[in-house]
Amino acid sequence: MKRGLLLVISGPSGVGKGTVCQALLARDPSLYLSISVTTRPPRAGEIDGKDYFFVSEEQFLEMVARGELLEWARVYSYYYGTPREPVDRALLAGRDVLLEIDVQGGFKVRENCPDSVLVFLLPPSWEELRQRLARRGTEGWQAQQQRLEWARQELALYPRYDYSVVNDRLEDTVATVEAIRLAERHRSFRQQFPWLRSLFDR
Repeated sequence: MKRGLLLVISGPSGVGKGTVCQALLARDPSLYLSISVTTRPPRAGEIDGKDYFFVSEEQFLEMVARGELLEWARVYSYYYGTPREPVDRALLAGRDVLLEIDVQGGFKVRENCPDSVLVFLLPPSWEELRQRLARRGTEGWQAQQQRLEWARQELALYPRYDYSVVNDRLEDTVATVEAIRLAERHRSFRQQFPWLRSLFDR
């Protein structure tokens, strides 16, 4: 059985990472979306175990100490991380895994999983990103400014990702990410042809 593909989706807050991931899952339910663990409080409508695993800072740091996280980072005064065991289990079962994480986390995943594929989502423009954050309505003005300042720093790092996709029209973005996934699954180093190997074992 082929090992699954680890696909990292990153980008600044408000760029639409969650929407893109949900659209990818709707098209292919075989994808496994990793659920992050965080110390931030739930937003209205968020469900523990579905949107995030919400834990205390003490619980989070205990998970770090036990080596239970594939990656983790402190963002906007809260900790975020990716539980390692469910990701490893899905990959070994041959399922492709989606990680919706920040850029810091993406770089840590690359360190731990060199064959991971990193996709950076960009907004169509800076003004559009500002408007999306404002329309979201989940943060006050001060929090929005903090996220925009962090977004400037994240956007400067997009060339370090394998792929960059402008998230203008959702349908186009999803189609592009699906094309990346398909192409990556056909990379030569991921392929296994037993009949070909036997040809050279004689």
